[in-house]
Amino acid sequence: MTYVSRVLSLAALAFVLSAAVSSVHAQRTSGAVGLGGQVGEPSGVTLKVHNAGAPSYDFLAAWSSVSDFFFLNGHALFEKPLPAENVEQPLEWFIGPGAYVGVFEAGPQDGEAVFGISGTIGVQMVLAEHFELYLQATPRFNLAPETDGDLGGGLGLRYYF
Repeated sequence: MTYVSRVLSLAALAFVLSAAVSSVHAQRTSGAVGLGGQVGEPSGVTLKVHNAGAPSYDFLAAWSSVSDFFFLNGHALFEKPLPAENVEQPLEWFIGPGAYVGVFEAGPQDGEAVFGISGTIGVQMVLAEHFELYLQATPRFNLAPETDGDLGGGLGLRYYF
């Protein structure tokens, strides 16, 4: 399966999941679902369920081109406003715990499954009423089959509907 076909398959899956998770919303309100993409290390498709005043939930289906690793990642996000002068768009920072599961698709670890814990920290800006732009760093710690650490992150854009 090529990288492009993986991304297209993940986008279709994320769209179906987002339709199942929530009804259609006009903007980023509590319960709104955002669907988008992330570029960086890793790159992939992102789905977020926004909850005002409670943890939001972020899911990422991604491919690491550096380590030929495909994985699913989920985080609870605690979001707080960032006070910024002369900025019309809401700016927030976020942090949260998570977990991931994945499989290596090449090299000496080909076919090996891994899982671990992760965290994320970043900033996000709501653009217009439907778009959210974010930048995040995601440290990961493999628990099995062996312990190992890694750092990922990326720049992403989500559309809320």
